[in-house]
Amino acid sequence: MTMPAATEASNDTEYADFLIVGAGISGIGAAHHMRERFPDRSLVILEGRERPGGTWWTHRYPGVRSDSDLHTYGYRFKPWRGPAIASGPAILDYLDEVIADDSLDERIRYNQRVTEASWSSEARRWTVTTARGQTYTAAFLWMCPGYYDHDQPHQPGWPGLDDYTGQVIHPQRWPDGLGLAGKRVAVIGSGATAATIVPAIAQDAAHVTMVQRSPSYFLAPPRQNELAETLRALDIPEEWTHEILRRSYIARSDDLVRMSFDEPDELHKFFIEEMRPQLPEGFDIDKHFTPRYRPWQQRLGIVPEGDFFAALRDGTADIVTGTIGTFTETGLRVDTGEGTEEIDADIVVTATGFTMSLFGGIAFTVDGDPVDFTGRVTWRGLMISGVPSMAYVFGYLRYSWTLRADLVCDLVARMLEHMEARGAATVVPVPPEDLEHRPFCDPENFSAGYIMRAQDRLFKQGDREPWIHLLEYHEERDTLPAADLDDGTLFYS
Repeated sequence: MTMPAATEASNDTEYADFLIVGAGISGIGAAHHMRERFPDRSLVILEGRERPGGTWWTHRYPGVRSDSDLHTYGYRFKPWRGPAIASGPAILDYLDEVIADDSLDERIRYNQRVTEASWSSEARRWTVTTARGQTYTAAFLWMCPGYYDHDQPHQPGWPGLDDYTGQVIHPQRWPDGLGLAGKRVAVIGSGATAATIVPAIAQDAAHVTMVQRSPSYFLAPPRQNELAETLRALDIPEEWTHEILRRSYIARSDDLVRMSFDEPDELHKFFIEEMRPQLPEGFDIDKHFTPRYRPWQQRLGIVPEGDFFAALRDGTADIVTGTIGTFTETGLRVDTGEGTEEIDADIVVTATGFTMSLFGGIAFTVDGDPVDFTGRVTWRGLMISGVPSMAYVFGYLRYSWTLRADLVCDLVARMLEHMEARGAATVVPVPPEDLEHRPFCDPENFSAGYIMRAQDRLFKQGDREPWIHLLEYHEERDTLPAADLDDGTLFYS
């Protein structure tokens, strides 16, 4: 697909019934559902960059790919026809197809990074301002900018970093044309990004060392799904194949997620024994691949066909587990618990995670008053207390993000239809006075560093339904479609 030219700003205010912030997988999905359910209403998408795609456009490091299967990470309305674990460029092509199928390109305004969003109860409108000075107004605001800062990744302040004479690269800022031939590379991190980059660069670099503070769980599924190949060989309609594969992956995720809570020790053994035969003989799996947390308390790393393990087996990569004591002029000094190990590196890749960004860092006001989200609570993980006519998309932590995005769009569409039937122009969640505020995320549920680092900057959840969130697909696939829109928690006017 030929990519669109960047949209020029004008001085005129543009109105839309639905204004969507973000043209990544959440925003494109929301636009599809709104167009399908409300074909006569106007819709505009504001995208801060020159192209759509969100994460899949900004992340360009070697080997970038999904860590969820595309049969569930893809939309339920758009069959995925490629390998279950897909590359970033393949996902971009898929999103481009959705944009073309729904004629969304004419509705996207590129290079329009939103800086302010103001609600007026008198006008019953949102007014949104972009960094270029353009203004837009809308009756309903969809926040789909993703959940992390694309410009400011997380990078710890290690001692001695200024003394290091090599090149330091964060995956979110991977330079074009980086030469790796003959270079010694240290990749700091233990998550999916590090395990993706290591095998992708190991064949070009002189050697790659993954430096991790603590291990992660990994699973090595095949790139091609045997069931998919069987169904396509039988010339099954693609829509049927899509639905069968989707249900198959959901059922597998159901089993893993439930085991993570009900039988964590058994699931731990399963992951360890799945990894063991793929590692070099005599490899210290207890030290390098036994996490400190229970299975699925943090994200599970997916390494298709075990490519990460293959790099360890053939000796093009190795792992050092320990704490970085200091950078040196030529690399790193790591305390392994058994001594100090010097790692020489021409290039250091800091795959140390990202910084969460609440609603893209936009400054919100309601009737002139600034909105302090830290004092507000979620309504079913898709609206915020006291903020009128605004929904947001936040996906699942353990299932594919898009499974929840589709459910959220269904519920919001039903809410909008309900408002129309009632003759209401606005809707706002209003919590009871005795609601107890709890942190955004309970670390006993999920303890990923990027969430724990941001707890003090995020909105809260309550102590009971419908003021809680971060549930899982097996908990919400029936409850969200059945949610009562007249239970007294939503105020219509």
